[in-house]
Amino acid sequence: MEPFIIFAIIAGLILCLLLVGAPVKPIRLLGQGLIKIVIGAVFLFFLNALGNQFGIHVPINLVTASVSGFLGIPGVAALAAIDYWVV
Repeated sequence: MEPFIIFAIIAGLILCLLLVGAPVKPIRLLGQGLIKIVIGAVFLFFLNALGNQFGIHVPINLVTASVSGFLGIPGVAALAAIDYWVV
């Protein structure tokens, strides 16, 4: 085999690895973000179920689910405090 063919094959393999491997990380980040939003919606569901006794009701939408999903329990507590004292 000629050296040019070997270099072309190696360059083609590197190009294939770059094209296939590049989109994996953004898709993984998007998936993790969606999982956090779903977990935040579950947090809000339990907050609404338990907070109904105290008059706390935080609507479950994309913004509140994102806040509670990415911030966790402190985010849920902040949303509950905003609902209790501000709204």
